[in-house]
Amino acid sequence: MLSPIHSITDFFYALDELKLVNRKSYVTGAARYENSAEHSWHLAMACWAMAEHLPYEYDQEKLIKMALVHDLGEIHAGDTFLYSNERSQADKEEREGIELLQSHAGNPISQLLTLWDEQEYGNSEETKLLKVMDRVLPFLLNIQSEGKAWKENGIHASQVEKAHAFIAELNPDVHAWFKEKIAFAVSRGWLKS
Repeated sequence: MLSPIHSITDFFYALDELKLVNRKSYVTGAARYENSAEHSWHLAMACWAMAEHLPYEYDQEKLIKMALVHDLGEIHAGDTFLYSNERSQADKEEREGIELLQSHAGNPISQLLTLWDEQEYGNSEETKLLKVMDRVLPFLLNIQSEGKAWKENGIHASQVEKAHAFIAELNPDVHAWFKEKIAFAVSRGWLKS
């Protein structure tokens, strides 16, 4: 029989597999894609910073935990490019991945699936902020890389506008910033008009 430390370290190995999931955004200053573990860390930090910046009392512990579990299902499902038409199937497969992690013998985190469900389907202020920041970060990386991933994948401004349209209701200031940056990207040839 394995000792408890062996069981939890096996869980740590399972979590480590998130580093193997590549996304379609280039790391700032590098010629490689960001992986989902890097994105999850960046998302947690960005959510924390924004929660401190905005004039609202967020449950920051819950917000950061949701950011950390946000992409764990990609260990099972892989990453789906934001502008792909295969999102609904990927969401189902990601939840199956979270269920596998939740039932892992070494997992001591009882609320893993609950937090994932909330960030995916919930409507709390923390969920809303997380969803906005989850779109801001890859967008920033595309701006930083002069639209490298957008150009490689033939992305049009209308696709980017559609993917970020929901932000108009959640945070009009951030949405206005997106619109400004999209126009800039089109003017530079980083996005097709």
